[in-house]
Amino acid sequence: MTPPPRRPLLRRSLSASLSLALAAFGTAAAVVLTGAPAAQAAGVPAPSPLAVPGRGATVPFKEQEAEYAATNGTLIGPNRLYGTLPSEASGRQAVTLDAVGEYVEFTLTAPANAMSFRYSLPDNAAGSGRDASIDVRVNGGSPKAVPVTSKYGWYYGGYPFNNNPGDTNPHHFYDEARTMFGSALAIGTKVRLQVSSTSASPSFTIDLADFEQVAAPIAKPSGALDVVADFGADPTGGADSTAKIQAAVDAGRTQGKEVYIPQGTFQVRDHIIVDKVTLRGAGPWYSVLTGRDPSNRSKAVGVYGKYAANGGSSNVMLKDFAIIGDIREREDNDQVNAIGGALSNSTVDNVWMQHTKCGAWMDGPMDNFTIKNSRILDQTADGVNFHYGVTNSTVTNTFVRNTGDDGLAMWAENVPNVKNKFTFNTVILPILANNIVTYGGKDITISDNVMSDTITNGGGLHIANRYPGVNSGQGTAVSGTTTAARNTLIRTGNNDYNWQFGVGAIWFSGLNEPINATVNISDSEILDSSYAAIHLIEGATNGLHFDNIKIDGAGTYALQVQAPGTATFTNVKATHIAQSNPIHNCVGSGFQITRGAGNSGWYADPPACTGTWPDPVWTNGGVPGDGSGPTDPPTDPPTDPTDPPTDPPAETGNLAQGRNVTESGHADVYTASRAVDGDANSYWESTNNAFPQTITVDLGASKSVKRLVLKLPPAAAWATRTQTLSVSGSTDNNTFNSLKASAGYTFNPSSGNQATVTLPGTSARYLKLTFTANTGWPAAQLSELEAYTS
Repeated sequence: MTPPPRRPLLRRSLSASLSLALAAFGTAAAVVLTGAPAAQAAGVPAPSPLAVPGRGATVPFKEQEAEYAATNGTLIGPNRLYGTLPSEASGRQAVTLDAVGEYVEFTLTAPANAMSFRYSLPDNAAGSGRDASIDVRVNGGSPKAVPVTSKYGWYYGGYPFNNNPGDTNPHHFYDEARTMFGSALAIGTKVRLQVSSTSASPSFTIDLADFEQVAAPIAKPSGALDVVADFGADPTGGADSTAKIQAAVDAGRTQGKEVYIPQGTFQVRDHIIVDKVTLRGAGPWYSVLTGRDPSNRSKAVGVYGKYAANGGSSNVMLKDFAIIGDIREREDNDQVNAIGGALSNSTVDNVWMQHTKCGAWMDGPMDNFTIKNSRILDQTADGVNFHYGVTNSTVTNTFVRNTGDDGLAMWAENVPNVKNKFTFNTVILPILANNIVTYGGKDITISDNVMSDTITNGGGLHIANRYPGVNSGQGTAVSGTTTAARNTLIRTGNNDYNWQFGVGAIWFSGLNEPINATVNISDSEILDSSYAAIHLIEGATNGLHFDNIKIDGAGTYALQVQAPGTATFTNVKATHIAQSNPIHNCVGSGFQITRGAGNSGWYADPPACTGTWPDPVWTNGGVPGDGSGPTDPPTDPPTDPTDPPTDPPAETGNLAQGRNVTESGHADVYTASRAVDGDANSYWESTNNAFPQTITVDLGASKSVKRLVLKLPPAAAWATRTQTLSVSGSTDNNTFNSLKASAGYTFNPSSGNQATVTLPGTSARYLKLTFTANTGWPAAQLSELEAYTS
């Protein structure tokens, strides 16, 4: 059975997270946004997220893209089609090597003694991944075989995904490996990745390489406790060192001493719990915590504060080491993150997190927590999530790439998030959802960041009243002033495979309730957006202010308006918008625009309201590129999901629209009011696995209803299903009489995904539908319940 398309509202559990420690960031490379290296592999020039002066993380490496390097391999891309190899590559291009002797060769532009490279191998037939190696050659010298693997990639199916190659939607293709050269290589040195055998893997796709001059190991601080010399931890990784490192951490707390992790790789099979202690390594290239319990896979390496329910932790410093896990699946109930728990008045500095579920999933309440100068790579879920009452906390100068979900997120579930900041970060290639997002939150700052290459079901920057526990009643909704200043977004936004239309680079959602706050978006660039540059959906957003915004390249529209709201625009200038009419707006005057001075290129009166979604045109900042169609384009494009009727329904029209409605229960945020809101794309879903389920509409007065039209969303992603239901009526909402006996009604997307129920015309004020079965989902589902007297 095919489940209904829905946003993955319950993607997250009370999970904590971080997963690898990073080397300290050095001076940023001097680069320009519009430049690209000589295209020896014939790559299409594309703006780089590491070439934005003064924004994003200051990284210690020089990055080179394979598509601009010397190669005898095959260029793939550019392409943004979900499920294709180039769609998940940086700049949406890469080079595939599939024969012995094929290579990609980089020429150093700065001295380096280490390299990280991003690559993809095919999955194996079992879905468990394959192991291989690729040669690294320096100036044509003897090769060094570097292990590579696909066991941390290749997920399938719908959220939360699986490792079954027989399922649909393969994604999360890439991984990263790192190696040191043994000595510093000079500018001009040729470093080649070359295939020596295809027996273990038929192909090797190379995306990029990061070259770095890594400093010498950091010595043990004076007076510090040594986890090896003083507590017997095994730096070879042969023995489980969990208990010995925990003993060192506990002693450091009681003695008031730092705890030092010397050079080595340490097996850690459960959380190291830290409180009032500094845990410091020799550097993230030297001191590595790794491991997972061999029998209980829900236990794995991680450094955690105590949970808030147990008092939380405080005054912790985690610095100069790596946490490189072994997480190969997504299981939201498992606490297998690199860093987690509650850490107040604490700092994570220069930690490299990789191959864990999340980098840092922080469960509050907690206050004054900082992550800085760190790298978060190759996660199965979020890079960072400030969850459940995190306040006055910051992620800054941190590099995030290839997360399985939101790159940097704040989620104020049930407890307010207040005055948190994401600043000077570079967030690239989240495989699902958004580069940076705040779900609720008061007085939030998201500034001076670079976001690029969103893959699917999200945008670059998202501000929303979405996901459970985000509402004004608990003080968790978006409120106060949200500031998003001096951000650069490159190739962000993409198709949503549930909605079957594009999500904007910057987008807003009032799904749980309207956003009523001050939201200032200023001094920012939105470049080569995959679909719209700015997007409103799922409920009103009021209080938007756009000032000094450059929009250069949008695959569809400058503005995609699918929900009401209010916004001011001053000095907003748009160029290279794919559609001749730059605004798509079917809510009409429900979205109020106030135009200040200095605007150009984005306004039209009247706007477009076509009811169809055009294929995107991708421009690479004005340079025409591959314009393949949207991800999983529907055969018949859906109608605009927020198209209201031109005129309010007359008494003889749909009597149920906008009326009071009650239910036996609902799943997530899919409340009964969605079945009478006039929007065929929103829907009610009852409590799951609990038939019978009911929905009752109050028509306001007794009416002789002769026909019900029952609808499900028109999107082709909904599979055909039959729902079994009966209809009864009442004049007082107490005594109900049968109007239609129980029967099965088939909903088929190819015929409108709706069913008609004829009634005898018996006068009734209250109409109750009782559902007892659904072949497509274990719950009752309705996007519209319409009642007519004829």
